[in-house]
Amino acid sequence: MSTPNPAGPDRTGRPLVVVTGASSGIGAAAARALAADGWHPVLGARRVERLREIADEVGGTALSLDVTDADSVAAFAAAVRELVDGGQALRGLVNNAGGAQGTEKVMEADEDKWRWMWESNVLGTLRVTKALLPLLIDSGDGHVVTITSIAGLEVYDGGSGYTAAKHAEGALHRTLRGELLGEPVRVTEIAPGAVETEFALVRFDGDSARAAKVYEGITPLVAEDVAEVIAFAMSRPAHVNLDTIVLKPRDQATGMRFHRT
Repeated sequence: MSTPNPAGPDRTGRPLVVVTGASSGIGAAAARALAADGWHPVLGARRVERLREIADEVGGTALSLDVTDADSVAAFAAAVRELVDGGQALRGLVNNAGGAQGTEKVMEADEDKWRWMWESNVLGTLRVTKALLPLLIDSGDGHVVTITSIAGLEVYDGGSGYTAAKHAEGALHRTLRGELLGEPVRVTEIAPGAVETEFALVRFDGDSARAAKVYEGITPLVAEDVAEVIAFAMSRPAHVNLDTIVLKPRDQATGMRFHRT
């Protein structure tokens, strides 16, 4: 079973917020922004050493998590329940884990890459949300935030695997809006455009030159921009539900249409 980082649970009464994919990028930035707003971040990712550094920085808890592995999710959820049993309410979940692999056209689609994108973006979000929803409901004031993408709202050539996965993730999340009606849980989808993180590096299998070209000639969003929106949505009064938030750089009109200098 995953075990908390050495700092141990927070005794100040801060509400818990789980952030997946929290070892870098948007997840790490969200941990910092939410901690500054008075949350106790419970951070999940595969790169545990990096995770512990961030948890120590923000006064949070680091737990090993691979959202593509059902056993890992079960162990993570059990560790979160231990924190709740210790007297802390789980009031927030930020589904951030996921990513893209490749830009093959449908005719050249790589099924292994498709499978990974569906496991990480769709089934990963399902597993974590399903495991933690009872605790969020029991808190009396829960909030599920899912980081999708503008790729979940439109399509583009060479992006069929990723756009299909993000459309499915968005549909999963939006379905919760009706299913949780009457329960004390809000749901917010945040769909960013071009954000300069490790996203492109992962998509292009570590090819840094190719990844850099994605942001060439534009001023992209950075992880902190998205984190501030997450924190804002989660800081609204309990009766206010921000359903869907789309944010893009000024230099971006659609998924593949940019103004480059």
